[in-house]
Amino acid sequence: MTIRTTLKSTLSVCALSAAMAMPFTQSAQAEELMLAHAYPTDHIFHLTSETFTNQLKAQGSTIEVDYHPGGDLGDWASIFEQSMEGVVPMTMSFGASEYDPRLDLSWLSYVVDDWKEAREVYGPNGKMTDVYNEILNDLDLVVLGVIPTGFGSIATRKGIDEVPTSFPNDAQGIKIRVPPIPIGIERFKSFGFTPVPMPFSELYTALQLGTIDARGTAPSVEIWQMRDVIEAYILTKDYFEHAFWVVNKSWLEELPADERQKLLSAADATMAKVWDEAQAIDEGFLNKVRDSGVKVVELSPEDMSKAKKILYAEEWPFMEKTVGPEIMTMMRDIAGIK
Repeated sequence: MTIRTTLKSTLSVCALSAAMAMPFTQSAQAEELMLAHAYPTDHIFHLTSETFTNQLKAQGSTIEVDYHPGGDLGDWASIFEQSMEGVVPMTMSFGASEYDPRLDLSWLSYVVDDWKEAREVYGPNGKMTDVYNEILNDLDLVVLGVIPTGFGSIATRKGIDEVPTSFPNDAQGIKIRVPPIPIGIERFKSFGFTPVPMPFSELYTALQLGTIDARGTAPSVEIWQMRDVIEAYILTKDYFEHAFWVVNKSWLEELPADERQKLLSAADATMAKVWDEAQAIDEGFLNKVRDSGVKVVELSPEDMSKAKKILYAEEWPFMEKTVGPEIMTMMRDIAGIK
């Protein structure tokens, strides 16, 4: 029995008792919404969650948010699964390709080059929301918005003097942590690294102990959180990291129509605010990283061009085998690939 079912049964008993005791009085029961994610309160997921809660109140909704940040209900993949099942109806999570390999599309490299392009593609009313909704609908999930984290890059641990900037030559012999997803392995293998798939929960200790030499898929906020074990941050900007803000579709459809509309309106207002502030948050963390003593390295135009050519030639055809030519043709149009 799910939490949702238990709650409905409890409310039904309460409503029946109230009706018997006060037959001429109607009493509205608040709907409880559990919202959980796996990241700390300095992450943009927390800003999104707090903004949404406040926007719900501003809409006059009776929904009460039971908020769980910081992974106290599990890591992001397990909470994602709980949202599919309706146990935790709402979460903010990255693409979990173990549930649908097409979700690896969210990690695709070099789709956009700057925040302006990112907002046009991934932001409110952007092209990708409908694409992601088509995929996630099969998992009983609805995308309320795409949450931007910032451009992901590469970092090396303390004790590693090499700063890889020219791929694939500079990456030879460097063990790099990648998320345990096919596209992550493919990307850093194409870049010349030795990929080591590893859960995020094990990453800090692996850097600290020297089990790995570097990490990929690293936005500035995560470098700030791990700054004491990071030597250099190389701004490959090889993908634009973004997460899905999802709600269980069945749970959403069972809401009264007026409450469902208030929730959707609150979500729209939240996403507008988040995208307005996300770039400044990302750049703020990058400045903190610099100030902490981590060496921040930018690729030369020549090295950036070389990196793009490698992944367009290797990673993009690999992704096309998963999502099909129609979606990848659209992605090539977005990225301006001839």
